[in-house]
Amino acid sequence: MIAALLTSSLTRIIPIGLMLLALQKTLFVELQPFGVIIQIVLAFAASAGAAGGPERGAITGFVLGIMFDLSVGSPLGSSAIVMGLAGYVAGWVDLIRIDTTWWLAAIFVGVGAGVGEASVPVVRRFIGEEDAFVPEMATIVPVVAVSAAIASIVLVPLARWSLKLGRPEWKVPTDD
Repeated sequence: MIAALLTSSLTRIIPIGLMLLALQKTLFVELQPFGVIIQIVLAFAASAGAAGGPERGAITGFVLGIMFDLSVGSPLGSSAIVMGLAGYVAGWVDLIRIDTTWWLAAIFVGVGAGVGEASVPVVRRFIGEEDAFVPEMATIVPVVAVSAAIASIVLVPLARWSLKLGRPEWKVPTDD
């Protein structure tokens, strides 16, 4: 069982998640476009979904969400639900795409991160927070989605490596 854990993709996801979490808690707290903190950990969870499919995206998002909850002191599992949902939604690109393209993956990473960020008030309301729905969500969700789509240019290849996936297959037309 220990050997299976050591050969799994968790040995790569956890250190990358720790580095991204450190960046989010330091650098991205200072850089706030339109007053919104860029959610780089959520973007990585969605990128893992776009790179590896809905199941791997949900598992990666869950692991990253648990790490996030432990670092900020929020109820354990609340961010795991949100990031797992973002990874799952972004993973649907794997089911509908014909060719592997970076721009389609970026769109799905943005959609996944947007869905994940939009579900934050719903999860907070379920855990008992009174004022979970704020009017600023109309600004927060698009900024998080666009920043995740932009970051996906770097994060999708990183997610492919961390999930131990091969290089994408590019279709080359041949005359047979």
